[in-house]
Amino acid sequence: MSQPDYTTVDLTNCDREPIQFLGHVQDFGCLLALSSDWMIRHASANTETFLGREAEDLVGTHLSELLGGEGLHHIRGEVQVSGRHGEGSRIFAVDALGDGQLFDLLVNVSPQAIIVEFERAGSKRRTDTASTVRSLIARLSGLTDERRFFNDTARCVQALTGFDRVMVYQFHEDETGEVVGEATTRGMDPFMGLRYPASDIPKQARALYLRNRIRLIADVDAPTHGIVPRIGADGQPLDLSMAATRAVSPIHIEYLKNMGVCASMSISIIVRGKLWGLIACHGKDPRAVDVETRTAAELFGQLFSYELAQRWQDAELSLAETARELHDVILTTLSSGNSLSSTFSDLAGDISEVIPHDGIVLYSEGAFEAFGSTPTREEFLGLARFLNTAGASRVFATDHVAGVYDKAENFGDRAAGILALPVSRSPRDYIVLFRRPIAQTVTWAGNPEKPVETGPNGIRLTPRKSFEAWQEVVHDRSRPWRERELRAAESLRVTLLEVVLKMSDDARQERERASNKQDLLISELNHRVRNILNLIQGLVAQSRSGVGSVEQFTDVLGGRIQALARAHDQLTVGAWGALSLAGLIRTETLAFIGDKAGRIRFQGDDVMLEPQGFSTLALVFHELVTNSAKYGALSDSHGTVTIRATLEADGALSLDWTERDGPPVAPPTRRGFGSTIIERSIPFELHGKADVDYALTGFKAHFGVPSRFVAGRATEEASLPATGNLPEGIAPARLGGVVLLLEDNLIISMDAQEALLSLGADGVVAVPSVESALAELKSRDVTFALLDVNLGTGTSLAVARVLSERKIPFIFATGYGPEPAIVEEFPHARFLTKPYDAGTIGRALDEMVKA
Repeated sequence: MSQPDYTTVDLTNCDREPIQFLGHVQDFGCLLALSSDWMIRHASANTETFLGREAEDLVGTHLSELLGGEGLHHIRGEVQVSGRHGEGSRIFAVDALGDGQLFDLLVNVSPQAIIVEFERAGSKRRTDTASTVRSLIARLSGLTDERRFFNDTARCVQALTGFDRVMVYQFHEDETGEVVGEATTRGMDPFMGLRYPASDIPKQARALYLRNRIRLIADVDAPTHGIVPRIGADGQPLDLSMAATRAVSPIHIEYLKNMGVCASMSISIIVRGKLWGLIACHGKDPRAVDVETRTAAELFGQLFSYELAQRWQDAELSLAETARELHDVILTTLSSGNSLSSTFSDLAGDISEVIPHDGIVLYSEGAFEAFGSTPTREEFLGLARFLNTAGASRVFATDHVAGVYDKAENFGDRAAGILALPVSRSPRDYIVLFRRPIAQTVTWAGNPEKPVETGPNGIRLTPRKSFEAWQEVVHDRSRPWRERELRAAESLRVTLLEVVLKMSDDARQERERASNKQDLLISELNHRVRNILNLIQGLVAQSRSGVGSVEQFTDVLGGRIQALARAHDQLTVGAWGALSLAGLIRTETLAFIGDKAGRIRFQGDDVMLEPQGFSTLALVFHELVTNSAKYGALSDSHGTVTIRATLEADGALSLDWTERDGPPVAPPTRRGFGSTIIERSIPFELHGKADVDYALTGFKAHFGVPSRFVAGRATEEASLPATGNLPEGIAPARLGGVVLLLEDNLIISMDAQEALLSLGADGVVAVPSVESALAELKSRDVTFALLDVNLGTGTSLAVARVLSERKIPFIFATGYGPEPAIVEEFPHARFLTKPYDAGTIGRALDEMVKA
């Protein structure tokens, strides 16, 4: 058959390879297309060379009339295995004709036809290609250096196939290609590092590489053979996209000849469903690679693609882990109250580990802060106005900012690429990363701006005649931002926006709280001043009764006012917190009786008194000491006073005042103000008890103070703050039974499980949502719960309410601190501030036990 007239085909507009060479096969094999009833529908014109019959004679023949039983049996079996739409199958060293000739058969099933290709078998003895390929891949898997990894890949394929030059060819995001690995024999020009324009491998060719993983051109000078008939009964040419022997475009043949290549084979590298690149093989001489070797090469390509995908995934996971660590650092740093600007220098260094850059700018609330190679403030303000026209809810990235913003030429020597992260909505604030221009030297294999020339096949895409490398220096461009860097930037943007918004909201709430607190303080101050004035007025009025002279009145009134002042001073020094009973008694006795203070003995439990109880008891003890010094045991040189304090099991305080060895005691004939304070202050103000006994041998009194005015024993252990450390030698409380853990972050949940188990939990049920937590509470008994307050879709308060109803103890965990609304609903709840560990959980448990 004569060659078709290729000049009639417009190659520049076709969306797949032209029908003319789709309808031809190469000389190293022949092809039959079968109908579903196993009749031969098409045959290649060189079937006489392979099968001894003319193509025209074969069309319409049943396959069983051509092949022997063994060949037909194998073909039917492969069709059964492959299915109507499966991948191609290979049958090695089959006596297809029954005459002793061995063929390798390739079977492809499509909706249009069953295509069977015949190639002469390369060897009668089969080799263990799988083991060979596994050994080659194993050599690569341990390599960490990327350049060596790709070069050794080329060497492995060269050893497997015997080609003179093997290249690992990578497609970039702009669809240009670059040789990233190479192995050559003597006399072959090296192409390592050369860049090829996207037009060298058109889109339709890339689509075929994605479908058909391996392609062989055995001899660029060998004739091709047409398909008979050219058009089938359905009016369509035969689709040979998956055929191994399908001829290729004469344009590509010319391309190879210009490179001095006589044979070529390509292996597709497919990563995550996309064509990452090719393993391109070139031979100085014709090379008909047999089916078994091609199968091994295809298997190598698939395994290499998996290895490359794993490396890609490992790199992404490593970057993601670094990004998560940066997320935690930012949250920890900024959530502790630090501003973005005060921590920006450290933050800039942390960001560079995730997204490499040459300069970084923070523009926040009109403030400008820069590190590294960046525009000036004035230059940046113009850029910020341009960035405001971009979307506020995504990052903006370009490696050629001058191409979208004209004034970028003013700082093009310092910043050619930008990655902008909006970190607020209005006004728009930014963190912007910059990259310097790289006199990015690209070594092109020919001029990429001249892909169309006049060649022997007309005006069309024609390979360039010369492969002498020349350099194109790309001005005003930076190194491109990678896809994974953009994903990391988006994650960083969300983190920063979350923190900034929270800080803004916290600042607003803090201003509101400050305003409310100021109003409250003014109101409270007004109330307290009026109470104090009323109290003094009452003391003046009540102290007049029973006083014989102005001097006595002054002493009595002054003593009572001083007692209140001393109590107030102690409360102020103690930041209006709980204070020691023993300290109160010591202060009153030393202040009033001086050298007689040693005759007052304190026994029993020293306790911490809340402010209201402390103020009331201060006035009571002042009157007790005053009366004893005037009329009782302290009025002479022999009497003593014993004060015994007992902390009851329910937390209440019992106080006993006992006087001995003083003058005889007689009940008063009338009640003065001092007696009224002793007998009625605690019952009236604290709702406690007060009983007095004017026994002849000495005055006695018993007082009962309710537990709500008693903060516990006056020891270092009892007065620890919530976040303090336990004293040495005191072990934290231990858990038992099954613990419910509600936490929607997997890593935090895993750490918390270990901490709870280390504290004695028999088991931990970890759940990520309120719904699953409530389901667990219905199906099992738990003894304790640790609840993350703020979950991704709400809060854990619903679970806390169920636990409260069942009287199951629990602790809240939060990254924000105790929230007033939650404290109000759960006043006895304990809070852990993230990050927490077994120690902080144990201390919180210990506080719960003591409460």
